[in-house]
Amino acid sequence: MNTGAKKIVMAAMFAAIICIATFIVKIPTPMRGYMNLGDCAVLLAGWLLSPGYGFLAAGLGSALADVFGGYAVYAPATFVIKGIMAVVAHFGFRALSRRIGHFAAWLVSGLVAEVIMVLGYYGFEGVLYGFGPSAVNIPANAIQGAVGLVVGLILVRIFHKNKISSLG
Repeated sequence: MNTGAKKIVMAAMFAAIICIATFIVKIPTPMRGYMNLGDCAVLLAGWLLSPGYGFLAAGLGSALADVFGGYAVYAPATFVIKGIMAVVAHFGFRALSRRIGHFAAWLVSGLVAEVIMVLGYYGFEGVLYGFGPSAVNIPANAIQGAVGLVVGLILVRIFHKNKISSLG
């Protein structure tokens, strides 16, 4: 299989994994959203794929989970927010890994990506429902981000130890 085809297949696989991880566990939040486990796979896509493929895998997989799960109004924002998360995780890791080491770079880049997720959904829900009422979802999104970061760190360490450090 040529390199271009391999990248497309890996991105499609990640999109499917992200969709499933997002869709399987859904815990409703007060402002019509839901907490899920998709962020761990979004971060992993950012860390392991190239930025363009990571963006597409994270954005499409997450947005499809919204559509399939009855949250279609969130899908456009989710596509952008989750795609940006993957890009931030990718470039954050690349910029920091030589200076502070792999684990710390995964941690910092993942934390920044999760902060972007929390702020992104707060902004989107603020436009839809008002910024005051939307603040009620900040803790739920922060919990989702924290769990996603912890699980993502565990998974990326497993991939790294098994010499699966780059797929894009």
